[in-house]
Formats: sequence, structure tokens, C-alpha cells
Amino acid sequence: MSNAEAAVKPIFAGPGEGEAVWFFGTLTAIKASAESTDGTIAVIEQLAPEGAGSPLHVHSREDEWFYVIEGELTLWVGGEVIVAPAGSFVFGPKGIPHTFVVSSEQARFLLVTEPAGFDRFVREVGEPAARLEIPPPASEPPDVEALARIAAGYGIEIVGPPGIPG
Repeated sequence: MSNAEAAVKPIFAGPGEGEAVWFFGTLTAIKASAESTDGTIAVIEQLAPEGAGSPLHVHSREDEWFYVIEGELTLWVGGEVIVAPAGSFVFGPKGIPHTFVVSSEQARFLLVTEPAGFDRFVREVGEPAARLEIPPPASEPPDVEALARIAAGYGIEIVGPPGIPG
């Protein structure tokens, strides 16, 4: 067994477990991180209200995929609109612009990145969750320029606003 293999331990994160972060209006639970997987994968569970989503962006370092557990997401991946109800899987390869929005009253989904690292971005721009529930709405819009600078440090380019491009 190599030193890298010995550094990675089995992970179990049950329901309601994981590092809880309020991130872009969602309750986010980091189930597996760069630290716990030696950088191989980040597994993030999100609980989000209708309308929550991400700015249009491109990852240069990691592939990203979504698995919808409850509710429905509408995604825009490389120009294609995908309506993804519970049980759906959507893969967004690095280098392809994409965004998503919760299109049901609420949605629970997995967001996974390979390799890991996106979890560190979540921690930096989010805040530790005060409660295990969707956060209250933001009192002011995010500072888009600051967000773009932070994202760039993680190899993420923000190329448009939140929402599905028309």
C-alpha cells in the first residue's frame, strides 16, 4: 500500500451529517472533501429552495455532476437545457459552460466534483450553517466582482449571471 492510499480512510456520512455550510441560498453538507479523499473527489449534498442556483460558469480543473434526490433542477450545459426530476443524473465536463436553477418548490441533490477542490470554494464563499435548514434570504446581492476573483483562484470562470440563458 502506498503512502497516498494509506492517507485515505473510509468515509461514512449519514443523513444530516457532513460539514454544514450556507452557500448561495442553500443548505450544503460537504459529505466528502479534498482533505478526506486526498483530493480525488468532493461530494456535496444541497437542499435548496425554488429559484436557487449558480451563475453561469466554467470549471477548468474539475468535472462536475449532479444527481437529483428530490424535486427538480433545470440545467443549462453547453447550450442545452435539461429538465432533471428526481432520479436524474447530469454530467458537466470541465471546460463546458453550465448553470442550474431549482425549478421545483425545493430540491435535494448531490453535486460531485472530480477532482476535489470545489469544496474549498464552498467554504470560502459560504458560511458555517447556523441551523440545518435552508438559510434566510440574503439581505443584499452578492459582490459579483469579489465572487469572480475568488472563483478564479479555484479555476472557475464566472461567464454570466444566475439563471438559464434565454
